[in-house]
Amino acid sequence: MIFDEQTHQRAKEIIARYGRPRSALLPLLHLVQSAEGHVSLDGIAFCAEQLELTHAEVTAVVTFYSMYKQRPCGEHLVSVCTNTLCAVLGGDQIYDTLKAHLGVGHEETAGTPGEPGSVTLEHAECLAACDFAPVLQVNYEYYDNQTPESATELVDALRRGERPAPSRGASLTDWRTVEMELAGYPEGLDQQVEGPSAAEETLVGLELANARGWSAPGMPERPPPLPAPPPPPEKT
Repeated sequence: MIFDEQTHQRAKEIIARYGRPRSALLPLLHLVQSAEGHVSLDGIAFCAEQLELTHAEVTAVVTFYSMYKQRPCGEHLVSVCTNTLCAVLGGDQIYDTLKAHLGVGHEETAGTPGEPGSVTLEHAECLAACDFAPVLQVNYEYYDNQTPESATELVDALRRGERPAPSRGASLTDWRTVEMELAGYPEGLDQQVEGPSAAEETLVGLELANARGWSAPGMPERPPPLPAPPPPPEKT
């Protein structure tokens, strides 16, 4: 893929944010994914050229982080948490149900990648939402307290071109738009941050502490500094 002039300009802007050009590799890879839907060999070459890195250095990062896809991704990325708590509460069953329903496996796509209604499925490590388990994400937006039935209804809606509202956070867009946001180019951010974020389950502990007058203990006073070590013995 030949990256257009705007992508080249944005790459320069991203690199300029960092003291060392190689520090811009992660957002630059998100920029590549927003343009081509995954990180291809051309995308690796593009990043290597922009940052004066070897292809091997860029490839090492692409293959280390699961957020960078080496195969074209669908319009929507559906990530099912199969870590311990979600798994025992039904996450494994949700993932198996969606695999059978969509006829795909891990990081495989139902439909034509990138086209409307296409869905890429993956099992994910902990999504940091254990109080809502089992959870899944669509384009990194949360859908809480899922069941095999609700997850199936969700992916069917996505394939029909619908965008059901997430349980929390911004309204749903598409995966490439989110990749552009992760590269540092958000659109409509003021409206997105107005979406619901805190939930009753998350605030239970805080509400209980307020009702009972609990508070965290204060920080202890700083201990006196340790005495200086004795000088080394003189050599005789």
